[in-house]
Amino acid sequence: MFFWLLALLILCHFLWNYKRQLKIADITDKYIFITGCDTGFGNLAARTFDKKGFRVIAACLTESGSKALKAETSERLHTVLLDVTDPENVKRTTQWVKDQVGEKGLWGLINNAGVLGVLAPTDWLTVEDYREPIEVNLFGLINVTLNMLPLVKKARGRVINVSSIGGRLAFCGGGYTLSKYAVEGFNDSLRRDMKAFGVHVSCIEPGLFKTGLADPLKTTEKKLAIWKHLSPDIKQQYGEGYIEKSLNKLKGTSSFVNVDLSLVVECMDHALTSLFPKTHYAAGKDAKTFWIPLSHMPAVLQDFLLLKQKVELANPKAV
Repeated sequence: MFFWLLALLILCHFLWNYKRQLKIADITDKYIFITGCDTGFGNLAARTFDKKGFRVIAACLTESGSKALKAETSERLHTVLLDVTDPENVKRTTQWVKDQVGEKGLWGLINNAGVLGVLAPTDWLTVEDYREPIEVNLFGLINVTLNMLPLVKKARGRVINVSSIGGRLAFCGGGYTLSKYAVEGFNDSLRRDMKAFGVHVSCIEPGLFKTGLADPLKTTEKKLAIWKHLSPDIKQQYGEGYIEKSLNKLKGTSSFVNVDLSLVVECMDHALTSLFPKTHYAAGKDAKTFWIPLSHMPAVLQDFLLLKQKVELANPKAV
């Protein structure tokens, strides 16, 4: 009995893996639209999918980013300047994309544009500190999706939303994790709503990657700028050396940081080209072995492990 059960499990595993390897037949006539292509995941994705033969439309925030990308890619690739937080810009871009793709529609929409915002303890922040990451990472993503969705439905294509392990665990204070939690919710509702139209919706959850988004120098500068305006009471509670000690703690987690950005692009590739794309993709060794498993654990264990990475406050009773 045990032998037959083992044989059945092995067969199911083989069939599952085989199913995941089945690819769409032709990509040369398929258009994909990617946001946030100046640097990082979006830039590498645009260059990778251009080489594969997709008709890539890459949205960049800056003219310099657009020019640099064009210089490294084929004539098939088109760039467009897009600020995802500007509704009129999104509408104009959607019309331009519609003119480009025609009756073929849009096979892939990759919502990759994002910002980190301020990462700091919650009681250091004002509501304004939350706005930028929520405007870009959430409302920008939603607005682009809603505008492009008719083109994706026409092609019975794919929507790929780049979230984060920050959408599974709130590892810091600030608007970033809030925005990513909301992206996960939007992704799930969109996936179920689009199923009847033959549109597949996937969510990618990268771990910690070495990109411009997570530049520790910029993060520290923002934190220092907020520190200068904190009340004397909060400064006394946290202590003058708090930021420096936090940086030293971060240095101990450098082994967790992934440097190979292609790990995320490979997830995008599978979501775009597989006949049976996954609903969720974890990208990076830290996401697969630590963050995602921890997100399924009891809150008491999550708190214990994450609080171990926090700096001890100088005088939390000084309230």
